[in-house]
Amino acid sequence: MSTPGEVEGRAAIFAALGDATRLALVATLVAGSPRSISQLAQGSHLTRQAISKHLRVLEGVGIVRSVRVGRESRFELRPEPLNDVKAYLARVSEQWDEALSRLRSLVEE
Repeated sequence: MSTPGEVEGRAAIFAALGDATRLALVATLVAGSPRSISQLAQGSHLTRQAISKHLRVLEGVGIVRSVRVGRESRFELRPEPLNDVKAYLARVSEQWDEALSRLRSLVEE
């Protein structure tokens, strides 16, 4: 059973990942080393300011963190919150599988 704080934390992560731009940023950060805002904005139609705003949302829920390197910040993925959500989804999936199995047993009797 999850505590109210855990539920709120997961809800915030799902909300942050519900935006296509933020989801794309996470996918980019998964595939490589820490990147600057300029690097993340390359090839995008978004400004550096828009990318920065999305990164702050992801940082707020703990999915990314910024590290100062000289005069710029580089952003890197923090997998722990995503691993927690993955484990949560696995538990929910297991519960649904069990419920469907019970339903199938009732229908087939």
